[in-house]
Amino acid sequence: MSSVLVLYHSQEYGNTALMAEAIAEGVRAAGAAVTLINANERRITPDEYRAFDAVAFGTPDYFSYIAGTLKTFLDDWYMARKVNPARLSDKPFALFLSHGGGGRAKQPFEELFGRMGTKIGTTVASQGRPTSATLDACRALGQQLAQAVG
Repeated sequence: MSSVLVLYHSQEYGNTALMAEAIAEGVRAAGAAVTLINANERRITPDEYRAFDAVAFGTPDYFSYIAGTLKTFLDDWYMARKVNPARLSDKPFALFLSHGGGGRAKQPFEELFGRMGTKIGTTVASQGRPTSATLDACRALGQQLAQAVG
């Protein structure tokens, strides 16, 4: 069975967490195992990351940039990749973000995480609390991601 990581940052309003849960529902519906990690609560190591077949990254828009915990993940990933690149790159990945208006973090988010592997689908964005249509889009993205490795 394929395994998918949903790595996201969520805290005050929980909008990104709602999107992460919907992504996970889609992954499960496609028959893959899923692990959700809120980077605000726990840091994932590069060795843990290697165990997953695909990953969905989610962030809120903080001052037109990604959450610091995801930037820390990228820093850890980059340093580990220099030492041992095995199973760190070339994973299928998907992106999702929440924002309070504007959503300007989307561009740097896509640019920074574009190095992770093959992007699946389009980035799902939500202004404020995700609507049912946005959550459906997240579920569909989770299914696409799981099918990419299934």
